Amino acid sequence: MSRIAEAFARLKREGRRGFIPFITAGDPDLQTTGKLLIELQSAGATVIELGVPFSDPMADGPVIQRASERALKHGFGMREILDVVADAKLEVPVVLFSYFNPLLRYGIERLSREARASGVDGVLITDLSPEEAGEVAATLRANDLEMIFLVAPTSTEARLSMVARRASGFIYAVSRAGVTGAQHEMSRDAAQLVSRLRQVSELPVAVGFGISTAAQVAEVSRYADAAVVGSAIVALIEEFSGEKDIVERVGAFARKLISD
Repeated sequence: MSRIAEAFARLKREGRRGFIPFITAGDPDLQTTGKLLIELQSAGATVIELGVPFSDPMADGPVIQRASERALKHGFGMREILDVVADAKLEVPVVLFSYFNPLLRYGIERLSREARASGVDGVLITDLSPEEAGEVAATLRANDLEMIFLVAPTSTEARLSMVARRASGFIYAVSRAGVTGAQHEMSRDAAQLVSRLRQVSELPVAVGFGISTAAQVAEVSRYADAAVVGSAIVALIEEFSGEKDIVERVGAFARKLISD
């Protein structure tokens, strides 16, 4: 059983729901990224999504776009990101959240080998459709990496069934159409989407995009297996970049999200 499957199985046994924080690698710098990974694990993360900075993050809102811009100024590459994961020696699973271009440039076979050896457990490629992901998914599977797919409220029943057949680890359900970013209220579309997924897949379902408060995490936890929080955490990193207690502030925020 993979670490992702074990993490969700543990939640189920304990009658709990999961928390999946997102941060961008290299924001504000790679050293802090390593410390944040360890702190988010300590704060109670079920899985951690680590964003690979990209120059054209079309699925992301302005907060995560700015994080990518800040990270890219440091001039590091995929190897350095994987080294940070390896050095953190995490017990919780790590999923690389990326666009296809930087992974393709690095080499899918090379990435798969090195990511697994570094402690990465899965990959989510936002702009790679399930119809086109067969070869990539096979390479990831050959290296014991999970292939995570996104689905949206606009996804057809045929698309949901296809994702159910090809995904592993968990399925990421986007709460609404559009880009990432905090919002004041959760859309009812998210609960309906999770319900539709339950009819075609037994994989855990994580809901993300727009979740920024403890109340929203609690609301999502009523119908999904995990809540993903990204922009709210990245905004906090942006606000306190350069402060000595940035890691502690992020950890305190993460704890508050799942304890209130």
